Amino acid sequence: MSQYDFYAHKPTGAYHKSDIWLLISMLLLWGLGMFTIFVCSQSYAARFFNNDSLYFVRRQLICSGAGLIIFLVIFFLDMETMKKLVMYLVLGTIILCALTFVKPISVEKNGARRWIRMPMRFTFQPSELVKFSLVIYLASYFEKLNEDASGEKDVLPCVGVFMLMVLLVLLQRDFSTSVFLVAIGILMFFVAGAKLKWVIPFLIFAIPVGILIITTEQYRLERIIGFLKPEEGTQSFNYQALAARATISAGGIWGAGIGSGLTKLNSIPEVQADYIFAGWSEAMGYVGVVAYILLLAFFAWRGFRAALNCPDRFAAYGCFGCVAVIVMQSIINCMVVCGLLPSTGIPLPFFSVGGSSIIVTLAMCGFILNASRCQEKAEDFTKFEDISVDTLTVI
Repeated sequence: MSQYDFYAHKPTGAYHKSDIWLLISMLLLWGLGMFTIFVCSQSYAARFFNNDSLYFVRRQLICSGAGLIIFLVIFFLDMETMKKLVMYLVLGTIILCALTFVKPISVEKNGARRWIRMPMRFTFQPSELVKFSLVIYLASYFEKLNEDASGEKDVLPCVGVFMLMVLLVLLQRDFSTSVFLVAIGILMFFVAGAKLKWVIPFLIFAIPVGILIITTEQYRLERIIGFLKPEEGTQSFNYQALAARATISAGGIWGAGIGSGLTKLNSIPEVQADYIFAGWSEAMGYVGVVAYILLLAFFAWRGFRAALNCPDRFAAYGCFGCVAVIVMQSIINCMVVCGLLPSTGIPLPFFSVGGSSIIVTLAMCGFILNASRCQEKAEDFTKFEDISVDTLTVI
């Protein structure tokens, strides 16, 4: 497998200080997410949870605490230990995905079994963990490949595990997440130097299969129709999307504030979940939207910078993948809420209510920060400008 040789490949025996700006951007994103949940979820929580207006805020804080513990564990693990744990993580993820098909253990919502019962009425969604496990597995696999590897024997086992994870998520009737996993996997293959001849046959097979899957489920077809024809289903399948756009428009330039001025917010069913960005937009307006985009861009810059500077290929690939997952999810979610993409079940990292999402997001942040402290001094690693042009050949 030829490769974009972005990264030096040196031992990470010495660790340096983490990227403080990267940590600050993570904390700001989490803080803004908690603030938005506080603003957007109180009315819905009070109606459906015995006047407990802080129901979602409290549960998100509990899950954030669990995520913080995992964040710290991953942050303080050295990369050599992390490499040894990869296969256990993959195996555990596959087992958890399989448990969603066991009725006494799993939870069914809206005709889909994607959750596992946990204590204290909590549930866990294994497909969220697949995002992190897939990235770490691919990073480990690419790190082990010889620089001259290009045969089927080197690629097929990796593709097999990759497709098994995607299939398990697809069988949970989570088409959006499975497509997202495919996109992340292909992106990481390109970063690792995969040739186009490996991707094109896969796409030729995957595209018609994807179309077939969409056309066999009515709700998926309705999402496509609602995107292409906004005037259809205004009181049924397209209601939530149209209500979200009206809520965004109501925010204006400066926003309606966090009090009783949020007149459009309650028109969105379960706004605290996938459409929470609409609530942020109404409260903070165009200025708040721009501020969020700038913060996300800053996080992406510092995260990808840490990946490019990381002296260890496993840490670099993993850091790149984790940043890509968080940033791509954020972009997709915002585009859906704004009506630029059909409705999906992709949550907004740090913002959407969901214990599985915030725990896995914080776990990925722990890995990203760990990779950022693997950086060596400038004179100790291969500089980006020294890359020869022929290493960028992908065909």
